[in-house]
Amino acid sequence: MKQSEIKGLSQEEVAQKLTEARASYAEMKRMHAMSPLDNPSQITKTRKTIARLSTALNNNKA
Repeated sequence: MKQSEIKGLSQEEVAQKLTEARASYAEMKRMHAMSPLDNPSQITKTRKTIARLSTALNNNKA
């Protein structure tokens, strides 16, 4: 998810997407520990998306 896409979301939507991204990240890490993922760069992309969403959420609160 790009920063421009995140800017168009409300604060509640950002919080919901953040929760979904964190759950997805945890699932990917668990699956990767058992057997390698086909595309391990997904883990990095998800982690970066979590960081973008967290930043957007924190900036909206201020």
